[in-house]
Amino acid sequence: MNMRKAHSDGASIEDLKKIKEEMVAILEEVYRDVKPALIFRNPFELLVAVILSAQCTDKRVNVTTARLFQRAATPKAIVEMGLDALQEEIRDCGLFRNKAKNIMATCRTLVEKYGGEVPEDYEALLKLPGVGRKTANVVSSIAFGRPAIAVDTHVFRVANRLQLAVGETPIDVEKGLQKAIPKDKWSAAHHWLIWHGRLVCKSLRPRCEDCPLARLCPSRTAKA
Repeated sequence: MNMRKAHSDGASIEDLKKIKEEMVAILEEVYRDVKPALIFRNPFELLVAVILSAQCTDKRVNVTTARLFQRAATPKAIVEMGLDALQEEIRDCGLFRNKAKNIMATCRTLVEKYGGEVPEDYEALLKLPGVGRKTANVVSSIAFGRPAIAVDTHVFRVANRLQLAVGETPIDVEKGLQKAIPKDKWSAAHHWLIWHGRLVCKSLRPRCEDCPLARLCPSRTAKA
């Protein structure tokens, strides 16, 4: 039974819960060994990389950060290089002027308030320029081991298509995923959903015929 048929048949909450549990188990089995695509060596490099990743591929971000961090790998060093130089270093990453402005402001804050270190406190992360909920969740989860589910475009799309979590906003989907997935799997599930979205459940041409979740998915476009 998939999620669509379960709803149409008036399935119980317990039945729907079991379908979601099976979905999570399949995602874990298929993607248990995946790693973050962004390359970084410490929380600061991860923070900068995630800010740069907005509307930009991780592959491109990795090229940009490799070049940037060779020149300036700390908040202090980036502040000292100046805004114009920073813009030139990240120009190939898209939206570079706004990103450079936010990165520079964040670096100043880190130097002035946190001794050049990225704060572990979640609320402190959210107050950094250019850091929204998704970025804060990624950094606090990957860098500091805090259970969190960051909802990017892949996670948002896959969660809604599977009806693992349905919502019109990222925060709605995040809350739904937190209910559907055990807390100790939140951080890992973030990566499972991202990689499933990149490799199989693509935006324009989802590969439903190759999807391990096809028989459970209410949005599939090919017979499983």
